[in-house]
Amino acid sequence: MRRIGRRDIVAAMLIALLAGAVFTSPPLQVLQGLSLDILTALRGKLVGDRRDPATSPVVVVAIDGETYDTPPFKGSPTLTWTREIGRVLTGITDGGAKAIGFDVIFPSSIEQSEIPFGDAPLGSRMRGFDRDYLIALRQISDSGKLVLGEILSNDHPDRPYRAQQLAVRTNIRALNVHTDADDVIRRMPLGFSIDGKPVPAMAVELAARALDATPEIAPSGAAKLSGYAIPSAVPNTLTLNFRGLGRDVPTFSFADLRACVEKGDRDFFRRTFAGKVVLLGSVLNFEDRKLTSMRLAGGYDGTPAARCVLPAPASAAPKVRSDIAGVFVHATAVRNLIERDVVTELGFPMRAIFTIVFAAIIAVAGCMLAPGGALIAWFALTAAYTAMAVGAFVQALALPLTEPALASLAALAMMIGYRFVLADRDERFLRRSFAFYLAPEVIDTMVASGKMPALGGEMRNVTMFFSDLSGFSSIAETMTPGELVTLMNEYLSAMTDIIEGHGGYVDKYIGDSIVAMFGAPADDPAHARSAVRAALKCHEKLAELNANNPAFVGHGLSHRIGLNSGEAVVGNIGSRRRFNYTVMSDTVNVASRLEGANKYYGTAIMASAATVAQTGDSFAWRELDAIRVLGRGEAIKVFEPLAEKGAEKAEQKTVAATYAEGLACWRAREFAKAVDAFEGAAMNDPASSLFARRAKAYSIDPPPPDWTPVNTLEGK
Repeated sequence: MRRIGRRDIVAAMLIALLAGAVFTSPPLQVLQGLSLDILTALRGKLVGDRRDPATSPVVVVAIDGETYDTPPFKGSPTLTWTREIGRVLTGITDGGAKAIGFDVIFPSSIEQSEIPFGDAPLGSRMRGFDRDYLIALRQISDSGKLVLGEILSNDHPDRPYRAQQLAVRTNIRALNVHTDADDVIRRMPLGFSIDGKPVPAMAVELAARALDATPEIAPSGAAKLSGYAIPSAVPNTLTLNFRGLGRDVPTFSFADLRACVEKGDRDFFRRTFAGKVVLLGSVLNFEDRKLTSMRLAGGYDGTPAARCVLPAPASAAPKVRSDIAGVFVHATAVRNLIERDVVTELGFPMRAIFTIVFAAIIAVAGCMLAPGGALIAWFALTAAYTAMAVGAFVQALALPLTEPALASLAALAMMIGYRFVLADRDERFLRRSFAFYLAPEVIDTMVASGKMPALGGEMRNVTMFFSDLSGFSSIAETMTPGELVTLMNEYLSAMTDIIEGHGGYVDKYIGDSIVAMFGAPADDPAHARSAVRAALKCHEKLAELNANNPAFVGHGLSHRIGLNSGEAVVGNIGSRRRFNYTVMSDTVNVASRLEGANKYYGTAIMASAATVAQTGDSFAWRELDAIRVLGRGEAIKVFEPLAEKGAEKAEQKTVAATYAEGLACWRAREFAKAVDAFEGAAMNDPASSLFARRAKAYSIDPPPPDWTPVNTLEGK
């Protein structure tokens, strides 16, 4: 994780403010509507709302395809349907409906037709045709249950013809809808100013009559109904809550109701319409279709209700569509008002705050994390916030969704650009400059600290690893420069891969020698075990290279490895202009001496007692001797690692046991017994052969009484 400074925080805040301002600005206000669409779709998909349509306070009487295909309406112009409409309206009213609203407008009457028919216009011959219809309108209107619809417009107003207006008097309300810039209906007007007076819209009027209340509409557009303050983010509108996606509204075919009137089944009307708000409207596939917040989820033209007389046609099954019949928009608004279930949207200030905070969180994440990690954080945070927003929408609270998601994504892109152009220049410089000289861990530490490399170090407990090829100078003399370079590159690459694979850091190459350390710069509490495992693996790898690699075949290369653990100074050491990440201490010197001491004992790997102590019981060891290396007065016990604990071979166990017996006799000054023990393994073990010779010499010429069993090495 990248460390951030004050400049980065300021940049993140500025980016968040910019992204929030852009994505909540008026040109992108369409995103607010898109949030409603997505929330409606997610709620319908994840939560659902399978309310029983029978509990709906609103029902729809549909002038549908079935009506147009059923006698007496089949082939008849709609102007001739008025008498039948009047009869059905009377049946609905007698059934106990609370209010009836018209989402259809008859702007003219067949009685007004001027088409010639014989020696007179058709209209004069049809005089009185609408009398029963108008009487029905007057009676229902006088009972306070009927509201006709009209379309308010300066250019093309659409109103019921004059006789209907007179029949219902003032019971006419506007059917106008509120359409967003993307031609989607997400809100409905609450009222209109007519002749300087506020007049409720159709849905508000019907809900008020159902609740026996008077709507209160202030000049500002704020409205109350029966004590319910209608939420209104956009002045003088309510935000529609399509909770059931249209499936919660019972829909009756006008054709079936007309047949029910003919049958005289008044009980059906009482069972069906008592206490309901009824909307009469057109439900056709080609007329008055509206895009709403359900356009992504898919909406329904209601749910087919119980039938009275006619059998349900095969096409009556509800189908999901991106648009719905306009009458269901009004039905939803009425139900929202009656049930106090209007969606509450946040105002601009709160939407902007949500968006900016969300963008700021992602901008900070983009500053701290790698681009891939920041993108994952964006996905995770967006998913969590979306779940919270859907939960809130279930309670009819609409939180902004698309604005925070898109603003934060834009903020992330801007933050990545900021880091590439400004903030990460020093990091890229460090990585390019030191990639071939420093361990990746060192570079990561520099980047995390926010500091350029400088002189200085720290005390760390480490395990030093020294290796050197045996007799390499004489082998090199027999090779061409090209062969030598190939051999060395293969060898050093193989050894380095093993060392770094076990958490070690290669400090330097000195000819054919490798100087490495474990426990720094990357912290490793088990650095001694890692170093021993790496040494054993390097020894195995060299045997493999000698057997299989063409560059090694015939040379029989062998190497010596020295391991020592202890405190050391690690860090950037050198001049002010040129320095390396390296290590200094007596621990380093001892490891170097142990590497050289291998040649006295014929061993490949030698470790100090300090290293053995830090490995615990992870390995099988053979104690070789106590030695005093050049430049150090204190004796050191040295050991040879045989294998992982329990993985040593039977021959190794036998040699180690024989050697331990001989060493014990040697230290007890029982040189004759030591000779016998060491000679038992001397044929296959150079270390036993060495001790056999030394013990034999002392058995002939014993050392003085103050002799100590410490071998002082004269060379490196």
